[in-house]
Amino acid sequence: MTSTELIGRVLLLGGTSEIGLEIIAALRLQPDAEVVLAGRDEQQLAAAGKALPCRVRTLPYDATDLAAHDAVVRDAFAGGDIDLVISAAGILVGQAALEDDPLQAGLLVETNLTGHVTTLIAAATRLRAQGHGTIVVLSSVAAIRPRKANFVYGAAKAGLDAFARGLADSLHGSGVRVLLVRPGFVTGRMTAGMAPAPLATTPAAVGAAVAEAISKDRATVWVPAALAPLSAVLRAVPRPVWRQLRR
Repeated sequence: MTSTELIGRVLLLGGTSEIGLEIIAALRLQPDAEVVLAGRDEQQLAAAGKALPCRVRTLPYDATDLAAHDAVVRDAFAGGDIDLVISAAGILVGQAALEDDPLQAGLLVETNLTGHVTTLIAAATRLRAQGHGTIVVLSSVAAIRPRKANFVYGAAKAGLDAFARGLADSLHGSGVRVLLVRPGFVTGRMTAGMAPAPLATTPAAVGAAVAEAISKDRATVWVPAALAPLSAVLRAVPRPVWRQLRR
């Protein structure tokens, strides 16, 4: 079992993410801990940092700037070992808008999948070298079986989910572990204006569930927990029926 009190340095990729910040809040870090917030908007990062009860450092980070990711990670680790990496960068765009703009669809995939791959491979190399640490990857129930109502987003999350599972296997025995988080519909800034889906949750609930999962050395956490058995049902729905689902 890992005590969250032992977490001294945290790297949050997507430094203004509601879920990412709620995870940090739920960890109840010590005042001498340090959080590195990596994101695009310096003012928003600074504002997010002021709400944290520990030391904060900010770094410029764009999930779509793939060539810069190794340098960003190197800079984050320059201050010492990092105990927890939270990969929380992501965007959500309606399916209809993506079908009208293929480039925007590609950018969504780059943000929600490719950027995580380049960043986390760089982070995993450094975590393996230090011999300890946890990587938190924010997947989604949408990864289990993409639907026609959001198949681009679902496909990106499915790719991320598979990547995280493979990364976890590659790190087995290194002292580094991966926690895969699969929330359902999360009410927050990203889903503002959208009607909540069944079993909707909140950023705070996801944060609390992730903090508990870290403390118990879990490999996967569903939020809410009822999504775990439901996922088996989703996989079993016949495809002709699946096509009829509106959302």
